[in-house]
Amino acid sequence: MRSIALIDVNNFYVSCERVFNPKLIGIPVVVLSNNDGCAVARSNEAKSLGIPMGAPWFKLKDLVRQYDIVGLSSNYALYADMSNRVMSILREYSPDQEVYSIDESFLDLTGFQSRNLIKYGQHMRKRILRWTGLPVCVGIGSTKTLSKLANHCAKKQAVFNGVCNLNALSTSEINLLFSQIGIGEVWGIGRKLAPRLQALGLNTVLDLKRANPKILRQQFSVIMEKTVNELNGTVCIELEDIAPPKQQIMSSRSFGRTVQDYNSLAESITRYVSSAAVKLRKQQSLAGSVYVYIATSPFKLDETKYSNGIRIPFPMPTDDTRQLASIALWALKQIYKPNYNYAKAGILLSDLVNRGQLQTDLFSSVQGSLNSGALMAAMDGINRKLGKESIKLASEGFSRPWRMKQDNKSPSYTTKWCDLPVVY
Repeated sequence: MRSIALIDVNNFYVSCERVFNPKLIGIPVVVLSNNDGCAVARSNEAKSLGIPMGAPWFKLKDLVRQYDIVGLSSNYALYADMSNRVMSILREYSPDQEVYSIDESFLDLTGFQSRNLIKYGQHMRKRILRWTGLPVCVGIGSTKTLSKLANHCAKKQAVFNGVCNLNALSTSEINLLFSQIGIGEVWGIGRKLAPRLQALGLNTVLDLKRANPKILRQQFSVIMEKTVNELNGTVCIELEDIAPPKQQIMSSRSFGRTVQDYNSLAESITRYVSSAAVKLRKQQSLAGSVYVYIATSPFKLDETKYSNGIRIPFPMPTDDTRQLASIALWALKQIYKPNYNYAKAGILLSDLVNRGQLQTDLFSSVQGSLNSGALMAAMDGINRKLGKESIKLASEGFSRPWRMKQDNKSPSYTTKWCDLPVVY
C-alpha cells in the first residue's frame, strides 16, 4: 500500500503574520487581496464571525468596529520566504516531494512503512513549529485524494491531534469517517460540482466512494472517474517531483488608484513584463507571443467603461526582457485611448517553448541570442543577490503612482535587513 502524506500549514497567511506579531494570536485577523480589496485569508476567530472567503473589506466595517478585527495587506515576500523554509524542512523527511502550493506539500512515505507514520507526522509538526513558528497538519493516505481528505480530518477533528493516517484505520472506520464528511470536501469537487452530485443523491464522501466510476465519467469527466478510484485506493494521480512548466505566464494587478496617462500605463506594463520574464527564464522557456490588456473599473457605474486587449506574435520566441517590453509597449499604443480612468492592466506570455528545443531559421542571429541570455542571467543574478528591482529597465519608472495599495502591510521581517525584528 502506498503512503502519501499531505502537509498543510494552518491558516498560512495569518500564521505567518502571527509568528512575528504575537499580539495577533487569539484575535480575529483577515489578510486582504491586492489593493486591500477582499479577504483572502482568515483566522479561525474571523471565520467564527461568519466572514466568508472573498468578502469585500469595505463591507466588513461594522464587524471590524464591533469585534476589533485586524485587517492586513498581503505581504507576499514574507509568505514566500516562510513557505520556502517549510518546504526545505519537509524535504528532509522524504526524497520524493511535490510542492503543491505555497502552503501545501505532498511527500511519498511508502518506503518508510517500518516507521510509525503517525509519530513521524508528529515529528514533522513539532520541528516545523519549533523552527518556523508555523502550525501544520498532516494527512496520510494511499492516494493523493485520500491524503487530502486525511489532512481535512487532521484539521477538523481533535481526536487525530493534527495527524490522520487513513492507512492505519480499518475499512469500517474509514467508511464511518467518510459518512460524516460532505462531498464538497473531496479534492476537485468544491462548490460547483457538489450541487450536481447532490442532485444525484451523492451527499457524503462515502456516497461518492461507493458510486460507479464509469457512470460518473459519462455524466461528468474522466477526472471524476479518477477521483472515485482514488477514494477506493487506486492511484491515478502520481506525485510530480518537478512541477511541469507553465504553458502561459500572466502578470496583472489592479492599480492603487486609477490612471489616465499613457506613461503610467507603460510603466505598469513594463513592470509586469519584467516580472513574467523572470518566471519565464526560471522554467527555461521562451515566449512566442504576448497579450496586453487595459481596462477601466467595472464597478464605477458613473464612469465611462473601456477595455481592450491585443495579442502580438513574435518573429522568434524570446526570454529577453528588453524585447518583450518593447513589443508589449508597442501593443499598448495600439489599444490606449486617453481620458479614461484605467483601473487595471496586465500581460500574458503564451506560445511557450522549451529553450533547449528552439529551432532557429537562416536569418536568426545565434550570437545575439547567446549575448542576450548572458545579460538576462546577469540581471537575474544581481536581483537575487541584492533584492528585487536592484537593476531594471528605466521604463518601469520610479514614482509609480499606480502601484498597488498596501496600507496595512507588515514589515518584510525575513527579506529586508531594515525590517529584521530586534530582540531586547
